[in-house]
Amino acid sequence: MRINTLLAKKPLLAIGFGLALAGCQTQSVEESTADTLIQNQDSVVETLHGVQVADPYRYLEVESDKTHQWVKQQQLDGKAYLSAIENKQAIVDRITELWNFEKISAPNEKGSNTFYYRNNGLQAQSVLFVKGASGNEKVLLDPNTFSSDGTIALSGTSVSDDGKTLAYGVSKSGSDWQTWHLVDIATGKKLSDQLDWIKFSSAVWNSDNTGVYYARYDAPEGGNALADVNFNQKVYFHKIGSKQSEDTLVYERPQNKDWGFGIEVTDKGDYLLLYISQGTDSRNRFFYKSLKQPQAEVVELIPDLEAEYSFIGNDKSIFYFKTDYHAPNGKVIAIDVNNSAKDNWKTIVPELKDPISNIAIVNDHIVVSYLHDVLGKLTIYSMNGDKRQDVKLPGKGKVAGPYGKRSKDYFYYVFNSYTQPQTTYKFDFKTGESTLYSKPTVSFDPDNYTSEQVFYTSKDGTKVPMMISYKKGMKKDGNNPTLLYAYGGFAISLTPRFSPANIAWMDMGGVYAVPNLRGGAEYGESWHQAGMFDKKQNVFDDYYAAAEYLIDQNYTNSTKLGAYGRSNGGLLMGAALTQRPELFAAVLPAVGVLDMLRFQKFTIGWAWTSEYGSADNAEQFPALYAYSPYHNVTAQSYPATMVMTADHDDRVVPLHSFKFGAMMQEKQQGDAPVIMRIESKAGHGAGKPTAMKIDEFADIYSFLWHNFGLKVPAKIAQ
Repeated sequence: MRINTLLAKKPLLAIGFGLALAGCQTQSVEESTADTLIQNQDSVVETLHGVQVADPYRYLEVESDKTHQWVKQQQLDGKAYLSAIENKQAIVDRITELWNFEKISAPNEKGSNTFYYRNNGLQAQSVLFVKGASGNEKVLLDPNTFSSDGTIALSGTSVSDDGKTLAYGVSKSGSDWQTWHLVDIATGKKLSDQLDWIKFSSAVWNSDNTGVYYARYDAPEGGNALADVNFNQKVYFHKIGSKQSEDTLVYERPQNKDWGFGIEVTDKGDYLLLYISQGTDSRNRFFYKSLKQPQAEVVELIPDLEAEYSFIGNDKSIFYFKTDYHAPNGKVIAIDVNNSAKDNWKTIVPELKDPISNIAIVNDHIVVSYLHDVLGKLTIYSMNGDKRQDVKLPGKGKVAGPYGKRSKDYFYYVFNSYTQPQTTYKFDFKTGESTLYSKPTVSFDPDNYTSEQVFYTSKDGTKVPMMISYKKGMKKDGNNPTLLYAYGGFAISLTPRFSPANIAWMDMGGVYAVPNLRGGAEYGESWHQAGMFDKKQNVFDDYYAAAEYLIDQNYTNSTKLGAYGRSNGGLLMGAALTQRPELFAAVLPAVGVLDMLRFQKFTIGWAWTSEYGSADNAEQFPALYAYSPYHNVTAQSYPATMVMTADHDDRVVPLHSFKFGAMMQEKQQGDAPVIMRIESKAGHGAGKPTAMKIDEFADIYSFLWHNFGLKVPAKIAQ
């Protein structure tokens, strides 16, 4: 489940077996906002908007001995099932072999220092390095020293503009809660500063590098930090060397408890920028405050929630934005904050057929990353909007970036595909060309694999793209093991993304397919809106049509087709199980939103009502109830199912998976297994150590292979 992209960019929005239940509610089962509630031992029946709704596994929301016992037994059963699959170790070995290559991030230059992440191959967490003007590098921060098992992770970093001080956040066991610290970069000494109760926020430096702005919540009062609802985020300023209790409150909106704040400071440090979101709505308000005038008030430049506005730079009072205001695919506009009426807004780069993916001002040029049928494209414009050139890319795939500064005459970007690992390039404005900056050495030949893009027709006639990757030489005989991965929501675009685990799947003879369902932003905001609220069924129908295409075109058949999705994609898997179980041999809902009537009652779940709607709303209730996976499980034969969650997931709390898994086990009338995979000391997915990732993929692949009626080979090689 994502958080708002503007706030993730500034801040707010997927295997071990443990027993902790952090993430379940601590409220009494009797508490309810329903019209009526009937409780008979463990059975709960509510009347919601005149409809009686059964919730027989409500008790699994509550910390209790009974819940602990249920979870412990599910962990034992799940582990026993997966351990019994023959030759699972061969999958672990092949993924490990493929994973074991050096990974280096694109560089980030601050002052005279250059910062980058490096992982030597199998390190649990990537290490942050710094290289000075002399060219000598040193380890600045090694998250692998935070804990013995790698479950305390680096959640974010922010370097002061002079390159002298590092702010960094840490997260325990995958929780969204972060604690931030400061480090003197020259000495590597950790300072005494500590900032707690931060969630969906980074640390943003002021112009003189003496402190940071950040957003936080009050400490939870309900007794369960991993489940209590999060409201009333506030913006503070922290001065280096002071206590958090002394921090200055910069902005709050107690009358708007559901407002979240993204923070930025302009390049010259003259303005503090505030992105105001409501939930995961891609639209935002935009406020600013002059930092040259200490007593200046916050100015509500864009006070209405009508479109997305993403600041990209300014020339004094002229602010440049990427926005989808009257432009679903995005455009670049200029607003003079001293003359800000909409009639005075100026379009610099108009909307095109291809949606804007990312944007930056570099070398006094506007560099725009587009999605052209889901594939990356880079175009450079002058500051007045004249097109200068398209950047020649190394192939068809994903472009991450551009990463650069307005004062520099170059920028970096990262290119990858489903079969080619992340490679960093440097574009030079003087030559107009890209050169290779860093390329990993991998233990496979990318030329032995292929990715093809196809377009298929969904139920209502909509054309939907899909990337299909496999090993060259595969025969389309309708009998290939196939994994269909998808998401479809929150304006998240599933662009090509390299994973060594996917190469292992192809080495096993598998096909890896990713459709670009409505609900994402692959074709702009209109594509997103076509999969929201009461149009959510479009997302599900797009997915089923992808499965039918793979079968009709002889890639596979329903006895060898597996379905997998995480978070909002886990909801998709729940719908696939309850609506079209005959299409799949195995389905894996991971950290999914599966109870669509109660998701808004836990942690940040209320924020997703801007995407799904809410069962508290009488008009929105029928659509949610119609597809809510937990409420639509009936007694019938289901495909093999592995419901996946984690004990510290405070984004999509594990009670969703607990209740859905219990209901599936009760209603399963066929012979296929329904097991739970409950991970310990892990959360929604972020910060997971390498060994845990590899083990998770191995369990997924072995579960699929086994339930396709196939035997995992004793050795897997290219």
